[in-house]
Amino acid sequence: MELDSLRIVRLQFVFEPEAKMILAKEYIEGLKKCIDELSAPDIEETAGIIFSAFKKGNRIFVMGNGGSATTAMHFARDLQIGTAVAGKSRLRVTCLADNVASITSVANDKNYDCIFEEQLIGQLEKGDVVIGISASGNSPNILRAMEYARQNEALTIGFIGFGGGKLKGLCKKSIILSSKDYGQVEDIHMVLSHIIPCWIRNEINGI
Repeated sequence: MELDSLRIVRLQFVFEPEAKMILAKEYIEGLKKCIDELSAPDIEETAGIIFSAFKKGNRIFVMGNGGSATTAMHFARDLQIGTAVAGKSRLRVTCLADNVASITSVANDKNYDCIFEEQLIGQLEKGDVVIGISASGNSPNILRAMEYARQNEALTIGFIGFGGGKLKGLCKKSIILSSKDYGQVEDIHMVLSHIIPCWIRNEINGI
């Protein structure tokens, strides 16, 4: 038995690097498939909705949970600061995942499902844009906020994985990935958060 155990340890030592290489290759292949699903016209249409709202003086709200919350924060920053052009007006952007006091108080006193909706109440106006970032497309707090946004005539955008989930049906425009790998979906959502501000900044330069 001791000899067999030694052989197993040696085999693990030999094949472990190869297994790691396979894992890396599979992840990269998954990312390539996600990228291939992206459509330049879809991205331009999404950016166009945001840009049009900006020109009309409307606000942009972004939200997400977990890893998608950090993507929402990054995206909000890039929409507001990354699109800035000297002498031009700036986008007014709010990340609903930023305010820890609001999130924790609403979650504690009411329900976690309404942490984003509650922040929109009294702030959201007709023509504003609400962007929901969700890998699964089924986060209850995202769905609830999107329903509120639609009821109040805001424009809704979704960055979604897993084929779209319930969120797809609540969005005026969605960019949907079929992947069910959270990491790959979140990677692509971050890519979108870079491409779209670049497109918008280019348009602001032309105003």
